[in-house]
Amino acid sequence: MAKSSPLSLIVVAVGGAAVGFLAAQTFTSSMFDTEEPQPQNTLESLTLGERANGEITSASELNGKDGSRFLRYAINLEEGALVEFSLRGALQGVVALYDDQLALLGSAPTLRQPIKEGGEYIVVVSGADEHSYGPFSINSRAIELSDSDTLTIDTPIDSWLEGASRELTLTVEEAGMYQIEMLADDFDAYLEMEGPNGYYREDDDSAGNLNARIADFLAPGDYQLTARAAYGDGNGLFTLTAEPKALPGNGELRNDGAIAPNEALNGWYSGQTLHYELDIEEAGMYQIEMSSNDVDAYLELEGPNGYFREDDDSAGSLDARIADFLAPGVYQVTARTAFGNDSGLFSLSVTPRDLSNGIELRNEGALTPNETLNGWYSGEPLTYELTLEESTHVTLAMRSSDFDTYIELYGEGVSHSNDDGGNGTDSLLETSLLPGTYTVSARGFSASGSGMFELQVSTAPADIQPTT
Repeated sequence: MAKSSPLSLIVVAVGGAAVGFLAAQTFTSSMFDTEEPQPQNTLESLTLGERANGEITSASELNGKDGSRFLRYAINLEEGALVEFSLRGALQGVVALYDDQLALLGSAPTLRQPIKEGGEYIVVVSGADEHSYGPFSINSRAIELSDSDTLTIDTPIDSWLEGASRELTLTVEEAGMYQIEMLADDFDAYLEMEGPNGYYREDDDSAGNLNARIADFLAPGDYQLTARAAYGDGNGLFTLTAEPKALPGNGELRNDGAIAPNEALNGWYSGQTLHYELDIEEAGMYQIEMSSNDVDAYLELEGPNGYFREDDDSAGSLDARIADFLAPGVYQVTARTAFGNDSGLFSLSVTPRDLSNGIELRNEGALTPNETLNGWYSGEPLTYELTLEESTHVTLAMRSSDFDTYIELYGEGVSHSNDDGGNGTDSLLETSLLPGTYTVSARGFSASGSGMFELQVSTAPADIQPTT
């Protein structure tokens, strides 16, 4: 095609779908066999790197296919350039780029396009649909791409993925924690990383919005990075960065060894289960907690006489907590993730639970109407007996800040249960009962939960009769 000649055809974008069709034709008078000169349409020009302002109104040109309105601009682009057009402002719209033969090259609110031949192009700003109007600004720029096959710490590069993958080498000179990110708007980014001593990591969406991130401790050496799309070939711009990641506190990480009551440590999970040794010298209640902003924490606790507990989310926000009575002995604390091979920083702590404020725990026995008791749940349902001498409206409230409570009441031919009828994950069960003896079962919604709870029994007279 003759990129150096004046435009002879003008196109419109079909709303958000950005499908081109012929809207008008302009010709010079020399192209007609008539002596009368014909009118020639002209387009406002855009200059790459400069901002232009406009507004889509009801007077703007009409897209006959979907009713949206549009404006058109002419622009000169150089061969080999990677250009970006982006819309800002009140208009909900798209920007499309066509060559001088009416071939649609791309369309998006932010459009990036490599230019294979220099010459004249058409930029079309269109409302997203027939209801899209308003002012806008259109920004354009040339993106400088790197064709380097190396990635340097603290030096981001922009590159273009065309097909299968792009491979680069990252050299780590000093051991430490590093974060490598691949950001892309045009495709689902995917990172693979291979290094010394069989090191291998991969990631799809850890950086959010379909972007990839690998954060890990890296030993000195050369690492091979493979940047690609998650599924099949990908086309579009991506940014690749590698930077050190600061450690919290004193910067010390412990991925094994001993942990003691009243101690907290930071560790780094990178796909391998981590083990710590906990020595309990004095029987009592203890809380082990694993929290992280990077991974879905999961805890396991093994101890004497076949003791085993595990937990996923009892601490909230994907953090794990095991709170239980522990007999003297040596326990193994296992820190890992609930799913997948995510990596990241976590904190682990062991805290004794002090009941010296006079709290008495009752894990069985008789319930007295209108009393409140405290108990300790550690994976097995706790049962209590409730005896009613007359027809009674009973309210059972079970509350805990340690786990998701669940309460059941059965006997005398009835059965009731409740999970989250109270505030948050607390339980609340209300029912009217005939005289008799009933069993109240207090437990967690999950057998992996544990901790202290409060059980309140409230009663009031009820006028109900036995069914015949």
